Amino acid sequence: NIKPFFTATYSEIDKKQEIIKKELPGLNFDGTLVKLLFVGTLSEGKRPLYAIQLVEKLHQKGYPVRLELFGEGNERHTLENYVKAQKLHEVVFLKGNQSKEMIHKAYMENHFLVLPSKSEGWPKVVAEAMFWNCLPVATPVSCVSMMLDHGNRGVLLTMLLNTDVQQLEKLIETPGEYQQKTEKALSWSREFTVEKFDAEIQKLFL
Repeated sequence: NIKPFFTATYSEIDKKQEIIKKELPGLNFDGTLVKLLFVGTLSEGKRPLYAIQLVEKLHQKGYPVRLELFGEGNERHTLENYVKAQKLHEVVFLKGNQSKEMIHKAYMENHFLVLPSKSEGWPKVVAEAMFWNCLPVATPVSCVSMMLDHGNRGVLLTMLLNTDVQQLEKLIETPGEYQQKTEKALSWSREFTVEKFDAEIQKLFL
């Protein structure tokens, strides 16, 4: 008696809000900043340190990157120490818990959402990011691989640092491919609104 289901955050009205088209620097490195985002509990299970290490590696290779982490948890002190030890204070920013409005703004402004979780259900942050043209970079746990259409609507992490860095490098250097993926992600995620959620819930009782 188990039925797979989804959840939703945004409504049909939210679809009317203008979407910001995000440009990546490509091979020109014209100063365009590549913005990455982590949203979730700062816990070992969510693996925020891996998100930092991804950005650290890109930074070491000369890419103009920035990572913002939204959330709190028992890993915060460890992350702060890592950022300090690796001298990443101009690249990585721990923002703590923020309002729904601030998270929405972050989705709108960032190129990538990084979610290297060990486990998930239906990760709302992945669907939310896709809804606002922010491409998910996530582990293929639970239904994530389906949500990302096996990599056509995002990036599936292997948890091999050099391999995952190369996946991001490819998208940064080929903005056309990034745009294709974000368009597919946007189109798919906008099928799952709160109105559809309510309608599907009602069907369960018919």
